[in-house]
Amino acid sequence: MKASTSTIRLLLALAAASLAGTAGAETIRVAIGTQDTTINCATGGLLIRELKLLDKYLPRTGKYKDVSYDVQWKNFTSGPPLTNEMVADKLDLGAMADFPGSLNAAAFQKAGKKSLFIAPLSGNAIGTGNGIVVPADSPIQSLAELKGKTISVPFGSTAHGMLLRAIKRQGWDPDKDVTLVSQSPEVGGSALQARKVDGHANFVPFPELFAFRGFARKIYDGAQAEAPTFHGALVNAEYAQKYPEIVVAYLRAAIEADRLMAAEPEKYSELIARVTGVDAEVDYLFHGPLGLQNRDYTWKPEYRQALQTSIETLKLLKRTDADLSADSVIDDRYIREAFRLEGLDYAARLKSYDKQPLAARDAATGKPIADPKLAAQLWLQGEPKVRAYASPAAAFAALRQAGKDGKKARVLYVHDRNTGLKLLADKAWYVQDGKGQVSAFLLRGSADNWATSHGGNVRDFAAVSGSAVAVASN
Repeated sequence: MKASTSTIRLLLALAAASLAGTAGAETIRVAIGTQDTTINCATGGLLIRELKLLDKYLPRTGKYKDVSYDVQWKNFTSGPPLTNEMVADKLDLGAMADFPGSLNAAAFQKAGKKSLFIAPLSGNAIGTGNGIVVPADSPIQSLAELKGKTISVPFGSTAHGMLLRAIKRQGWDPDKDVTLVSQSPEVGGSALQARKVDGHANFVPFPELFAFRGFARKIYDGAQAEAPTFHGALVNAEYAQKYPEIVVAYLRAAIEADRLMAAEPEKYSELIARVTGVDAEVDYLFHGPLGLQNRDYTWKPEYRQALQTSIETLKLLKRTDADLSADSVIDDRYIREAFRLEGLDYAARLKSYDKQPLAARDAATGKPIADPKLAAQLWLQGEPKVRAYASPAAAFAALRQAGKDGKKARVLYVHDRNTGLKLLADKAWYVQDGKGQVSAFLLRGSADNWATSHGGNVRDFAAVSGSAVAVASN
């Protein structure tokens, strides 16, 4: 039986409408560049990807009702190659530090485009996170002793910016008083072990990672440069203007990743380790309570200044003549909206500089831990949770008892008495006074100064701990 002309026309019309509807259904790309091994970016990349958090927040109503999403992830070892792909429109969002972020803004402007820093992810108002290390058996104890030596650093990285500022503070000419060579973290680590360089400067987590693995010793922390530093998220401005709800969705996913990490830092430090190969003990050094850097998504004045300093450093190095400023690159509207949707108080967090607290009691006495600068934490093999102690001396006693019980330590953390920085205990220097109180320090010089002004003897970890139990980082 043949269909009537009117029926055929109706079927064709329905088919055409169906095809038109299919053609009109938009597929939106969400391409995100991560730096997985730069572990302080984890809540803005690795954890969102591994825990599939972004899908929970991507908009699916209004103009997004019928769209489908093409979510793409690509990992990088540093900021500059990530920037290249953002400028080439292969990525929409990315995460990097202040110095490469300023390079990102300059590269976008050179291409007639614009990028925006939409939120910090992790940072430190006094600059810790970057550092300089030397071979573990090097006699060098301070940056001043590297004059005339060879220092490697990933050029264009935030560590490069830190190193240049540190050299300037020494009054050195970077072209005459030191030899700077560009090396990636992997190459720099190998060069240190082969003694092909005298020092290596790098960003999170490599100074601590190399020290933890036993072949390097930290002699300079970014905090000594007194220049704030942060890693944050950037977006192509055109993309953000077209899809602001997607940008906010990404930031809401980052906020959830932060909540998860705060609740179970050991669990997610292990996850980061499985993905990146960066030891969980180093991940916890940053992401655990009182960590080396704060996970902080608010645009504090110090972070704005960090970006402005980076831009000025670029101009000083004649790497750009672009008309840039921190205020022209930073846009806080998206993170403020993400905070609002998550029921969080942006203004209150903006004013707070508190680290994730050590909400624990002394594992030996059960008493509250009163002074974070005197606290210590011990992670034993086979134990899922890190133990907290009110003092290094108490932690050393626990370490000795663990040895008697046949247990091994994964890592022991202490805090610098002056700055509060979290340290790998077996890499620190100590001052022990006549009453047996122990204070920890990152640098030998700081320990010497404390002993001179407060009394006591400077000792290394082996001497002060009195333990035959080696922690895993030895």
